[in-house]
Amino acid sequence: MTVLGLAAVALLVGCGSVGAGVGVGIPVGPVSVGVGMGSGGVSAGVGTGWGPLGVGVGVNQRGQVTGNAGVGLSTGVGGARVGAGVGTSTVLHDPARAPAPAAATPAGAATAEHPNPAPAEAPMQWRDSSGQVVPACRVEGRC
Repeated sequence: MTVLGLAAVALLVGCGSVGAGVGVGIPVGPVSVGVGMGSGGVSAGVGTGWGPLGVGVGVNQRGQVTGNAGVGLSTGVGGARVGAGVGTSTVLHDPARAPAPAAATPAGAATAEHPNPAPAEAPMQWRDSSGQVVPACRVEGRC
């Protein structure tokens, strides 16, 4: 991973939304593990970069999982790299957001899949050979 990508990822990990943040990233193989502080609070994440571009996934202090992308630049100061970057993120998972309840559709109601619903079914009625209604107890032999 390049140093520029590392700076971008480190900054992006700290961003909870479009905005600025500061962070520290440590390269571990092809990825960077980072901790940052941004408009979304304290975050930790993993990211990678190529040139000035970086992408990552982070978790903030509220448990939200975010996907991040951005661009950054860095320069050497003493034995360390210091950088600045801008980016954006989106919430991939929010444990505080309950899933939307499925709307109950009454039987026989129109839906997008079935715009012309069938009429609601009446209870089954038994009839004899002359068309007269036969009670269910007689059909079942209970009368």
